[in-house]
Amino acid sequence: MRDKIKEFVTGFKNGDLFTRISYFIFGAGSFLRKQYVRGFLYLSAQVFGLFYLITSGFERIGGLRTLGVVEQGRVFDEDRGIYIYTEGDNSMLFLLFGVLAVLVVIALIYIYYLNVKNAIENQKLLEAGESLPTFSEDVKELLDEKFHITVLGLPTILTVAFTVLPLIFMILMAFTNFDQNHQPPGNLFTWVGLANFKALFYESKIISGTFFSLLKWTFVWAFFATFLNYILGMLLAMLINSKGIVLKKMWRTIFVITIAIPQFVSLLLMSKLLADQGTINQILMSKGLSAIPFLSNPTLAKITVIVVNCWVGIPYTMLITSGILMNIPQDMYESAKIDGASVWVQFTKITLPYMLSVTAPYLITQFVGNINNFNVIYLLTGGGPLTLSYYQAGQTDLLVTWLYKLTVTDKNYAMASTLGIIIFAISASLSLIVFRKVTQGKEGTFQ
Repeated sequence: MRDKIKEFVTGFKNGDLFTRISYFIFGAGSFLRKQYVRGFLYLSAQVFGLFYLITSGFERIGGLRTLGVVEQGRVFDEDRGIYIYTEGDNSMLFLLFGVLAVLVVIALIYIYYLNVKNAIENQKLLEAGESLPTFSEDVKELLDEKFHITVLGLPTILTVAFTVLPLIFMILMAFTNFDQNHQPPGNLFTWVGLANFKALFYESKIISGTFFSLLKWTFVWAFFATFLNYILGMLLAMLINSKGIVLKKMWRTIFVITIAIPQFVSLLLMSKLLADQGTINQILMSKGLSAIPFLSNPTLAKITVIVVNCWVGIPYTMLITSGILMNIPQDMYESAKIDGASVWVQFTKITLPYMLSVTAPYLITQFVGNINNFNVIYLLTGGGPLTLSYYQAGQTDLLVTWLYKLTVTDKNYAMASTLGIIIFAISASLSLIVFRKVTQGKEGTFQ
């Protein structure tokens, strides 16, 4: 950064007239040196950018300070005998268009930097006695050496417009009081700083209690949902691949059938079967036995979702590990047998380390995915059983399903956005830490 600033300053100090003009008029360093198309593009960016900022952009940026001041009013129309609502400011649009204006400013600054850099490079080329690239040469370069820019240019712009902009909007929402009592356009919402984070962590007893309880359950769920599927899927693959098993293809096909059926169908079916008045309990009661509260007892409900997740998840791991197991050198097992190693020692010293070295990225992805596993919990238990100890959440809710309920049921968008930031921070931190741990060793082994 320091070098770029130094280059910027010395470029103006040592630049000729055309280069210095480009510091104030975009594209001057190109246009005045007969690079008309490139100069016109730079100048167009300046004209349109400044026109937008002067006509509405700066006003939008100023609106970020208050997020609107004029509330929607209500006036009684005596002629028609009804109330007429007067238009007020929309805080959500103030925030959205304010962020958009800031991004336009950032883009304009970047184009300004490219314009100055291009002017300095043009001057250096001319001083070295070389000719400047023509428009046809620029096009040829974009189709050859800089083809990546041509291909990725439009996707990058669309990503900024439809991913980065909404993401920034949602992050900023966490610092407002946008909830069911502050719904635009009828009501305004304002900045509240870190109030939502404070409420989530310690200020609000019920909200913070819900957060830490669900955080603990989310980690317990993610651990068992990931590693039970992994270990049991691996053992199933080893069993099917063992020499004494016949009809290996048939067994694989039977287990793969669970993958062929859409997951949400299996989960909805299991929720009906395991309900208090479901098929399984009806059969038990018809035999004179007591019904089992699979989904209404907190402890049983948590165990149930873990077991059902194994049913839908183990076949995936079996398929992934089957091919890897076939590639483990058999002479390693033969040497271990000669040394007197037991089956358990062979598994822990040969099979498991080899599998981890290959499937470590898969495990990271699965663990983070299970932290955000919305389908299994929501479709199987709906987050229940319900409890008055939690705020808008049930006993089996994960953080991500609680976020959904805060948004859809409670319309507490600010708290939901705050929770989303926390979930992202947890997922990103775990991914980076574990991935760093994996890549420290040789050939991706754990150290």
